[in-house]
Amino acid sequence: MGCEEGSFKSTPEMERFLYEMLIDQTQPISERFRALFSLRNLHGPAPRDALIHATRDPSNLLAHEAAFALGQMQDPEAIPALVSVLQDLSLHPIVRHEAAEALGAIGLESAVTLLEETLFTDPAIEVRETCELALRRINQKKSMSNDVGAASISDGPRFLSVDPALPASLDLSVNQLREVLLNEKEGMYERYAALFALRNEGGDDAVDAIVSCLDAKSALLKHEVAYVLGQLQNKVSSAALSRVLRDENEHPMVRHEAAEALGSIAAESIELLELFTKDPEPIVSQSCEVALSMLEFERSGKSFEFLFMSAPRGQEA
Repeated sequence: MGCEEGSFKSTPEMERFLYEMLIDQTQPISERFRALFSLRNLHGPAPRDALIHATRDPSNLLAHEAAFALGQMQDPEAIPALVSVLQDLSLHPIVRHEAAEALGAIGLESAVTLLEETLFTDPAIEVRETCELALRRINQKKSMSNDVGAASISDGPRFLSVDPALPASLDLSVNQLREVLLNEKEGMYERYAALFALRNEGGDDAVDAIVSCLDAKSALLKHEVAYVLGQLQNKVSSAALSRVLRDENEHPMVRHEAAEALGSIAAESIELLELFTKDPEPIVSQSCEVALSMLEFERSGKSFEFLFMSAPRGQEA
C-alpha cells in the first residue's frame, strides 16, 4: 500500500502541509497517519523533526508509529529524541517500546548504555524485552561490520522494513524454525530471528507456524507476529487475527497489530473493523479506523500516502 521509493518530490510546502496535518488533533486519525507515512518516506531535518514532535502526541498509537518511523529512517540525528522518549516513564509502554526498537534499528553504540539500564529498570516487560532485542541487534551489526563477507543486516528479499532481528540461517528447515519460534525457553532474539526467516520463506507451512505463535506468552512477540502476518497478506491468517482483535483480554499492542494486519489482508474484515472502532481502548479503536482507511484506498487503487506533483493545495491525494 506504500509508495515506491523515489515517488516523493519533497518541497518545503509539502513538508509544511504534512507537518500541520500530522499534529492537527482535530483531523481524523487516519488522515494524520497518511501524513505520518508520507513523512516517513522523506529525508532531512523537517520530516525528522515533525516525527519527533509526534512522539509526544496524546494519541499513543500515533506517537508509537512516529517512533517506529524514526527507526525505519535510521537517522542518527533522531537518537537524542528517542532516548528522551525511552527514559520518560510517563509515556505509554507502547511508545517507549517503539523508541527502544528504533534505537536498535539505527544501530549506533551510543545507545547501548541506556538500553542496558532500561533492560533492568523499566517497569514494562514489553519495553525490557525490546531493549534486549535492540542490544542484540546493535552487537550483531557491530560484529557483521567487522566481517567483510557478511550479509547486510537489513537483508530481506521481499520486505523493505528494518527488522528488530536478522533472520535465522537459511539452512534451517521450516519445521526447525517453527520449533524455535514456539519454544518458550528460547531467547527472544532467537525467536524473532526464526519469525523473520519464516516470513522470508513465506509458504503455507511457514504461515501456519507463524499463526501458531499468536498463542505465545510474550505480548511483544505476538505483536510482531501480527505485524509479520500483515506483511505477508495471506488470507489464511485472517481468522486467527480476527480472534486476537476480538479478545478484550489481549494486550492492546497485540490487538492493534492484528487490526492493522487485517486491514492489509482482507476486505472481508470490514464489518469486524467497523465494530471495533468503538472499542474502549483508543490504541485498538484508532488502529481499526486506520485499517479501514487503508482498505478503502487499496480498493480504490489509490495510495494511502499523500502524493503531490506540486505544492499541496488541500488534502486530496
